[in-house]
Amino acid sequence: MPAPGMPMSSAANRSTPSPATDRSTRVVIVGAGPIGIELAVALQRAGIAFEMFDAGSIGQTISWWAPQTRWFSSNERIAIAGVPLQTVDQTKATREQYLNYLRSVVTQFGLRIHTHTPVLDIQRGEDTMTVITGGQQVRQRWRCREVVLAIGGTDFPRKLEIPGEDLPHVDGYLRETHRYFGRRVLIIGGRNSAIEAALRLHHAGAQVSISYRGEELPVDGIKYWLLPEMLGLLKAGRIGNHLGTVPVEITPQSVKLRSINDDSAPLRDVPADDVLSLIGYEQEKSLFRAAGVELVDTSQRPTHDPVTMQTNIPGIYVAGTAVAGTQNSKYKTFLENCHDHVDRIVAHLSGTAPESVDPEYMKQVAAQPES
Repeated sequence: MPAPGMPMSSAANRSTPSPATDRSTRVVIVGAGPIGIELAVALQRAGIAFEMFDAGSIGQTISWWAPQTRWFSSNERIAIAGVPLQTVDQTKATREQYLNYLRSVVTQFGLRIHTHTPVLDIQRGEDTMTVITGGQQVRQRWRCREVVLAIGGTDFPRKLEIPGEDLPHVDGYLRETHRYFGRRVLIIGGRNSAIEAALRLHHAGAQVSISYRGEELPVDGIKYWLLPEMLGLLKAGRIGNHLGTVPVEITPQSVKLRSINDDSAPLRDVPADDVLSLIGYEQEKSLFRAAGVELVDTSQRPTHDPVTMQTNIPGIYVAGTAVAGTQNSKYKTFLENCHDHVDRIVAHLSGTAPESVDPEYMKQVAAQPES
């Protein structure tokens, strides 16, 4: 057994009983991101038994950010479970600092998390549900009364749907910036992720160009501290300017761009050693569908009661950014305005009234969203 206050290790998790034996708990949490972890702490405080699973590590989505990427949100807005998040220089937390923070919260509360253990299926019965898990562990069956899907909404990059996008030098994620030094990089996209990538790679010594379908960058879609530098570099020609274009084909040597305003204009053939398609991400919806959760609108967001966070299927809840489905380029749901989901779910499970959200905090988030 682990020492008091310490989470069980992956090795301990793998030494579980035979998969032929059904195991049971009150609640299964799917997703060990910030909201999933915050919910686990709240359930523990309420004395509600739970098990928690993630197909990857804790904070999996954050872990694929490029090294030293900083949050757009202030530290107090992304802190969870009442544990302050502080950095040495009082600046916004980096990827590494936040992952360390999540590990410290898990350790502090002694949370048991089954990492690298995907949930494969959710089967509904009359009074209970069966959650099927797999991965590195032997497949297991967990009986439970409730399931909370805190699975986020950025599981894989959105496709361009053009020839060549599956070539090995095309990527939907910014990697370690050092690898792009001295290389010609075309970035497709024009909002926060694309602009931050362009700036970081420019400063890392890459030859950066950017293609965006708008004739101008979307001022309302770029953080105020990024936009002036980007506009200056474009004006000076230090970052290649291909605004007002869309890619139509990617080859091993270049990207062919079409003007959005002049179909008769010849295609631009932009040389590129690497292509970063940073046009957004899609949500993996197989668990919603397996559980029978109704998905609505173009975002295919799960139907749910905003007071309890319960979906159209009794006993299945949704939390965090998963509530928004696949968000378009103008994100409106992010970590900093999802903390109250935890209180609503715990209140419904325990039959109590949810704690009221600080109205001043919500006013600040609405006035200046940071994510």
